[in-house]
Amino acid sequence: MSATGAGAPVTPHERASPRRILHVDMNAFFVACELLRRPELVGKAVVVGGSAKRGVVAAASYEARQFGVRSAMASAHASRLCPHAIFLDGDHDYYGEISAQVFEVFRQFSPLVEGLSLDEAFLDVTGAQRIFGDASHIAHLIREAVRTQVGLACSVGVATSKFIAKLATEFAKPRASRQRIEPGPGVFEVVPGGEIAFLHPLEVGMLWGVGPVTLEKLHGIGLKTVGDIANIDQRILELALGEGLAQHLGDLSRAIDDRAVVPEREAKSIGSEETFGDDITDLHELRKHLLRMSDNVARRCREDGLTAFTITLKIRYGDFSNISRSRTVAIPVDTSQAVIAVVDELLTEVDVRVGVRLAGVSLRNFGQPDSQLSLFDEPSQQSDADWRVASHAIDRIREKFGDDAISTGVIGDTESTPWGPRRDVQHDR
Repeated sequence: MSATGAGAPVTPHERASPRRILHVDMNAFFVACELLRRPELVGKAVVVGGSAKRGVVAAASYEARQFGVRSAMASAHASRLCPHAIFLDGDHDYYGEISAQVFEVFRQFSPLVEGLSLDEAFLDVTGAQRIFGDASHIAHLIREAVRTQVGLACSVGVATSKFIAKLATEFAKPRASRQRIEPGPGVFEVVPGGEIAFLHPLEVGMLWGVGPVTLEKLHGIGLKTVGDIANIDQRILELALGEGLAQHLGDLSRAIDDRAVVPEREAKSIGSEETFGDDITDLHELRKHLLRMSDNVARRCREDGLTAFTITLKIRYGDFSNISRSRTVAIPVDTSQAVIAVVDELLTEVDVRVGVRLAGVSLRNFGQPDSQLSLFDEPSQQSDADWRVASHAIDRIREKFGDDAISTGVIGDTESTPWGPRRDVQHDR
């Protein structure tokens, strides 16, 4: 499907842009991944994330969306809307594996792939058109390749810029109403020259940077559509929103977006967090979860070839109040042992007796690994270097035999948990 914009004025910016950008978004990705290994759940209302009484919805099948269930909704609310929904714990490692397969498909069509998340990416296929045909044809080829090679469905927006392509994807996706699930066209193209005709009838809330507060301000000065923003005096927009945001929205409303597709995006942080089924008041139990998260984020650092200087512990209490504690270390780390050592220090500032609803560990301020230690290094640094060698060996074993081949744990603890490695002493199974 395409938006031709016949009869719409073509701006100099539109005439000068030769680019063809795709925005690919996987359909209900976390749920779709689960259905790959649980085909008996196909066609049912499935929710990933949290439980029927706690947590937050990470993804919902279209059958669940028919009842109003949406991502970021409290699981308890989702359960009331759709009492027969099947709630599944998330499995980040598994989703990451499927995501890697999907991105390998993308790179079969263009080296210019910019990942936005596990299930979403921009592709610049301008040059690829000489090999595969026009951009719309490439979009259809990608959908078919993802379906046949990975077993999942995706939607693709095609345009001359990242902004328009991302908006176009919304018109390519399936839609769920109470009455039925509309499959959607799968590919939606905004052809060169048709950007303005496509944009201007859209509601202002579809623009990047328009949240609830900004939306209220725009409605307050009578702006309902993107075309209203493009046609209003810029000075009025600046008085309502401030100069920076007014300029940003004014540019978008005129289809001005020259950002390039950047293949490598440097990670700003790597994190793992979990909402618990019941508030945790025992420090030992909380540490077991934090150890598992530390192992997860450290492993992801090693996979990306990074080490982190800053470790952050996030705590949310049962009353929804939050605290965050961070430490920046002299030598960057990428092992679970080094991360949990810092987390243990941060835990001394946490009172768990009032009940912890959510906990998380994140790493940031990245450097590159350097295992060459001098004679003047501290013993603790030498010890972490030893753990790094062991951690890479464990990574290789997990890669060959699966994530459960080696895990971590507390001596004497046999309780399993749904996310990642389980205990904090490494051992063979």
